Amino acid sequence: MRWDEVDNQVCSMARTLAIVGDRWTFLIIRDIFLGNLRFSSLHKALGINKHRLTDRLKRLIEHEVLYKKCYDEARQRFEYRLTKKGIDLYPVLMTVVQFGDKWEADADGVPMQHKHKTCEQITQPYLACSECHQPIRPQDVQPQLGPGITKKIERGENIGIFDGFYEKKLGNDKN
Repeated sequence: MRWDEVDNQVCSMARTLAIVGDRWTFLIIRDIFLGNLRFSSLHKALGINKHRLTDRLKRLIEHEVLYKKCYDEARQRFEYRLTKKGIDLYPVLMTVVQFGDKWEADADGVPMQHKHKTCEQITQPYLACSECHQPIRPQDVQPQLGPGITKKIERGENIGIFDGFYEKKLGNDKN
């Protein structure tokens, strides 16, 4: 499968990566969360070429992760702001930061800490079950097909990467 077709998969991860799955896009979103909202400041801070920055911003707007807000009508200058969909990427970014802090920080320590304004404490991302609030670890989670796949199976549709998963992982035999 070609990279420009990955968004056609019946997979939430694949569809999301089709939007944000390159290093520049995540760094652009990071900088916007940090308040770096204008094209010129993003260009300067990231060291990204203008064509690539324009392309990534356009894609993020098309997928409603960002929207443009005019700040200078005379010169047609815009700021890039996060939509609700874009703001929902915050836990993803923080989880990536947590991984980087643990595995990629140099001997001087983590490059940035995050203070929770409510309790004034330095905080770390914490992935927990929405129901029992216990930590989520890979060995404690059993993937199950959701309605987005099971309905397609019932209709006899090709489900791509999940072909075979239904039988192997869930013990269902189509024969």
